Amino acid sequence: MSVGPFVSLFDGTTLQGWHAVPRRYGSLWPGGPDIRTVLPDLPPDYDEMAMAHPAHWEVVDGVIEGFQDPAHAGYGGYLVTDQTYADFELRLEMKPDWPADTGVMLRRGPDSWHGIQVLVDHRKSGSIGGFFGNGIGSFHAVPYVLDVATDGHGTPTGLVIEDPATTLEPMTPDKPAMLTRRGDPEEFLAHWRFGDWNSLRIRCVGAQPGITTWVNDVFVAEIHLASLDAEHYDADEVAAFLGPSGHIALEVHDNDPRFGEGRWGRGARCRWRNILIAELTPAPD
Repeated sequence: MSVGPFVSLFDGTTLQGWHAVPRRYGSLWPGGPDIRTVLPDLPPDYDEMAMAHPAHWEVVDGVIEGFQDPAHAGYGGYLVTDQTYADFELRLEMKPDWPADTGVMLRRGPDSWHGIQVLVDHRKSGSIGGFFGNGIGSFHAVPYVLDVATDGHGTPTGLVIEDPATTLEPMTPDKPAMLTRRGDPEEFLAHWRFGDWNSLRIRCVGAQPGITTWVNDVFVAEIHLASLDAEHYDADEVAAFLGPSGHIALEVHDNDPRFGEGRWGRGARCRWRNILIAELTPAPD
């Protein structure tokens, strides 16, 4: 592939080139049942409340900050690029509070939760750099899951690999098996800067893309959607549904009945800066 020049998706001052949308759910896979079949505890007025109280996005001191509505916490949203992208390499810096369940969506539709998410689940039982199939089979392909260490006062001090005995979301064998490659968790932990800025690099190539992630230049995970074997996932169907290009989006998760404020702590924010993208084209013969 030929790498084009890196261009900035964020001017450091405004949200020009982006638009905000509420976080709403949809089908579990193309043509499949609604997510309420697996989240029956969502309140009846969830959709109305999610539309009325979406996540907030603002620029503070040259940084994009995403957070839940302080007056009506619990609902999420996305900050979506106006432009669509096919094959690319994306580089950015992120600084999530604990807990903050966020991520970067790829090949996202213009007004849909469907797409491929690179997880930045900075919470108990979370993954940073793994993948989730939003509305394309709900596959959860992660190399390892994380928790936080605390000091004697209960203050979070750094990430650790989660103890399976205390997990909120079991690390079942199928999750790493969906990856074509996975990185070393100890190397990841050695380079993660808790409470500080960390870099995320994402490379996405192909109509049924191969996606690779690095955090602080440490390889984390790789997945190939053409060969992915997951329940309710059909590679050709998903490729036709998403198309060869899509929007990129940053996420603020909602607080669903399962995790509550364990997903997004009250007052938590995630910060983003230095968002650069280079489009990729096939190398000439």
